[in-house]
Amino acid sequence: MATKKVTITLDESLVEALAGAAEEEGIPFSRLVAGAAERELRLRAGRAVIQEWQAEHGAFTPEELAAARADLAAADAEYLSNPGASAA
Repeated sequence: MATKKVTITLDESLVEALAGAAEEEGIPFSRLVAGAAERELRLRAGRAVIQEWQAEHGAFTPEELAAARADLAAADAEYLSNPGASAA
């Protein structure tokens, strides 16, 4: 994978918090920041898919939203009980 060095400006306290998190995880600072940026792009893509779906099918019902929240809570609970396991 090709990489490119960039310069960004961040609040000093954010840099300190990120550096601490990277150290805690045993990963380079740049990898932590890149991972956060990648997650942001995945979230944006997911929101775009949801908006497209709703434009075609209408807004989610309260029941559909409740079911989705329950599924997410179950997935979170499963992950938290075994964080080292990879997702299927």
